[in-house]
Amino acid sequence: MEQKTMQDLQNDVDQYISGFKEGYFSPLAMMARISEEVGELAREINHYYGEKPKKASEKEKEIEEELGDVLFVLICLANSLNIDLEKAHDLVMNKFKTRDKDRWTKIE
Repeated sequence: MEQKTMQDLQNDVDQYISGFKEGYFSPLAMMARISEEVGELAREINHYYGEKPKKASEKEKEIEEELGDVLFVLICLANSLNIDLEKAHDLVMNKFKTRDKDRWTKIE
């Protein structure tokens, strides 16, 4: 399977969303969707690693699928605001490598 770049992911989502008249939701609506999806991810992680087992009536879902849902909506938000997520990633990594470089114990 071919590796995709972040730009590939952003283009894939944009092509999908561009196929609908409604287009991207408003940033506020997408923020609500991100919150909803993160809540679903938290629930799955709690079922797998926490003290709260699933009810017998609850559908099995995978953490991988929930992470994918979060990623999809995050990409939608970035695309709607014309934000290059690769550039955003580089900005954050630079911050961690400079401001937070001595914050944690490094493996030697």
